[in-house]
Amino acid sequence: MWKKINRFILIILIAVFGYLLLSFHVVYFGNAIKILKKTRLNSEYTFVYVKGLPAESILKIDTLREAGIGDVLVDMGKLDKEVKDILEKEFESDAVYY
Repeated sequence: MWKKINRFILIILIAVFGYLLLSFHVVYFGNAIKILKKTRLNSEYTFVYVKGLPAESILKIDTLREAGIGDVLVDMGKLDKEVKDILEKEFESDAVYY
């Protein structure tokens, strides 16, 4: 009986871990790790290493931009609010999905 309960608990823990992986972006900036809620469940850009990348390259990724990476970049001081708004409008009008 305990064997079945333990197996059931293990399956539940694996399912919860999988759900969390599909629900959040883990962005590593080199000196900080930020966690962003994904706009939809998927496995795209779950773990992202952006150390040394310019802010424009980071904002070019639609999935991260939709999750709010621009606000994180502004909070960290890597980007100005006005520049963020301009870049977001520019990349939103781009038909290519990165």
